[in-house]
Parts: sequence; structure tokens; C-alpha cells
Amino acid sequence: MRLTSFTDYTLRTLLHLGSNPGRLVTIQEIADLHSISKNHLMKVVHELGRNGVIETIRGRNGGFRLAHRPDEINIGAVVRQSESDFYMAECFDPGGNPCGLVKACALKGVLTNATAAYLAELDRHTLAMLLPEPAPRDGSVPMTFQRKEAQAA
Repeated sequence: MRLTSFTDYTLRTLLHLGSNPGRLVTIQEIADLHSISKNHLMKVVHELGRNGVIETIRGRNGGFRLAHRPDEINIGAVVRQSESDFYMAECFDPGGNPCGLVKACALKGVLTNATAAYLAELDRHTLAMLLPEPAPRDGSVPMTFQRKEAQAA
């Protein structure tokens, strides 16, 4: 299963907003951060606003922010809203050319189950679960260690 760039940009936008609570974010800011098309991102933001996931503020000092707490935004619901379809193969498309094997083929059922499992996994997650842990309040930075890979001789 592969998500469209529209959904990818939707998720990146939500992750950025969730990581910047309490402040308005601009389309230009996200476009620059991810090196993505500002025009494409405008469509993403418009759709998120239309679906009530974000609130937009117009004007010179405008921008957008989450309309809900991150723990109230379900990733499965967001993906369903942003993807146009989940056709895994041509036989899923009601307007497509039917396969000559459609009556004896079990593949469509397997792919249907796989798609359902994929979406069920996304349904188990909220935006809050995908955000990095907040920094400690005392200003200290937790230490992390990475093993150095053995260099080939």
C-alpha cells in the first residue's frame, strides 16, 4: 500500500502543527521545512480546514493550527479523508475493466483483508502518539547514545 503525496503532506502538516502547539504556522514555513510545493500544500491545508482538523486564520498575521488536541486526532480517520480510494488492484475499481478471473479468484478477498488490517493499524494511533516526547521541564536534555558501526578494514 502506498499513500499519495497529498496524504504524506497532510500527515507532515499535522505532525508539524502538533509539534508547535499554541502558535500559528504558515504554509510557507512547512513548504520550506519539507521542500514541497507551496501550491500543493495550500490544497492540503484547505482540505484539513474543510474537514475541521485545523482552524485557519486569515490576514497579515494569519496562519493555521490544530482544531483539536493531538490525542483527539485519529490517524486512520485522517488517512481515509485524504486518500481518494484504496483500490489495491484494478478489480476494486467499480468502473474498471473486470478481470477474466474475477469469479474464481481469491486475491481480491486477500487484498481486501490486507487493506482492512492496514487501516485498522492506523486507527490505533492518534497524532499525539506520533509526536516526539516533550523536552524535560527543567531544561535538561536527555542523553542518547548511538553505537558506532564497525568500520571495514
